[in-house]
Amino acid sequence: MKPTFNSPGEPERKSVHVLVVGGGASGPILAAHLLRLDHNMRVTLVEKRTEIGGVAYTTPDTAHTLNTRSGNMSAFEAEPDHFCRWLAGRKDDDGGSDPSAFVPRAVYGAYLRDLLRPYERRSGDGRLTLLRGECVDLHMSDKGAVGELADGRSIRADAVVLATGYAEPAHNRNGLDSPWAIPAGDPMRPVVIVGTGLTMVDCTLTLLGRGQQAPIIALSRRTLLPQPHRRNAVQPLDRRDIPVGASAAATMAWLRRTIDTLGLEDGDWRPVVDGLRPHAQRLWQSAPDSAKRCFLRHARVHWESHRHRMPPHSAQIIEAARQSGALTMVRGAFLGAEQNWDTVKVRYRPAGSRMVCEIAAGQAIDARGVLRDPERDASPLLKALFTKGHARVDPSRLGLDVDEHCAVIGADGEATPGLWAVGPVTRARFWEITAVPDIRVQAAHLASTLFVSLAGAPIRSPQADVLRSVRS
Repeated sequence: MKPTFNSPGEPERKSVHVLVVGGGASGPILAAHLLRLDHNMRVTLVEKRTEIGGVAYTTPDTAHTLNTRSGNMSAFEAEPDHFCRWLAGRKDDDGGSDPSAFVPRAVYGAYLRDLLRPYERRSGDGRLTLLRGECVDLHMSDKGAVGELADGRSIRADAVVLATGYAEPAHNRNGLDSPWAIPAGDPMRPVVIVGTGLTMVDCTLTLLGRGQQAPIIALSRRTLLPQPHRRNAVQPLDRRDIPVGASAAATMAWLRRTIDTLGLEDGDWRPVVDGLRPHAQRLWQSAPDSAKRCFLRHARVHWESHRHRMPPHSAQIIEAARQSGALTMVRGAFLGAEQNWDTVKVRYRPAGSRMVCEIAAGQAIDARGVLRDPERDASPLLKALFTKGHARVDPSRLGLDVDEHCAVIGADGEATPGLWAVGPVTRARFWEITAVPDIRVQAAHLASTLFVSLAGAPIRSPQADVLRSVRS
């Protein structure tokens, strides 16, 4: 019999059990919100890796830092200093608790794990079960769901939330190594990195930290680097001024015009881009499909290079590497790579040319970012859900099709009962849902929706009052 948690004199209520699939950032943050929300909530979190935090927050390389300041990384919007207070309580806090600091990503992974400790069986009240394994199938019914793990275990739950993150390409696909597990190579041989975004920055920092001597060659169509962060205040934007429903070209023109009109110091665009953030989801959702397609094809990389910025110290290392020749930027279209013994031959077409060129290197790394095909690169679980019709790919082919409440849409165009999603896998609906400040708001809303939907009762916890104030 499931345990219940009720106040004296209150009618007995059954506990609600939610299965969360994925232990990167969005899964643990959602789990923490659910468990804080009501004492009748139970959660099982399944993660295939050895540690909570996923590839982003378990990296051992201390050069890989958060791309967002500590002051914006709390898991709870209603407690904006939660992460900084946690940092200040660590014995090895070396200034990371400063809200303007950029701490190593592995430290944030430790924070995510600490969020869950009060609820684990060994260290807390036992309402959270952490399972290492890969969920490969779901059996959905009107009585709930059963998750099947690759090792044969099964988990019964009242509802399932997919927190599976981005579709990941197969290792060594097209002759390219994964950026998350760069094999040790000969530092005297060139390395080609396909892509020039934040993943390329991480790869370059890792290679330089290993003592890379031969040139690092970064190849992309536009060679746009992430812009560096600066200390600046956010420029608030009036909701009525946002060009809701406009084309991609008109929206970008409005953004440039707004920056020029405000006459900010040194023409800095950062305050305006940051001020647009609270409106980005509404802007994306109101855009017609044609505008979304145009944005993805022509403006996405420009937006991301300005919106998703790198810490100042990372920018300094990258610029120094470019000045010294340790890092070279090559503008062109990647055509393929072929491994031949200890040499990788990377083929590309230079910008503005029909010629096909080739670079011989010791290694080639895939750092093309997160815009993968959600069907071709789908995990076994998502493939099973697509096959059964429980889920479908969104029209823009960014991720899962979900409704405004994060319910997963099936092949019939209706929400699949008991199946939800959170985090980057929902970016087709929300677009700006890849960073913690956005994920924590979505997690709070989804936690409330799940409990009210499943328990059909008022939320009984101090967190409920906080949540209601956030939602209003």
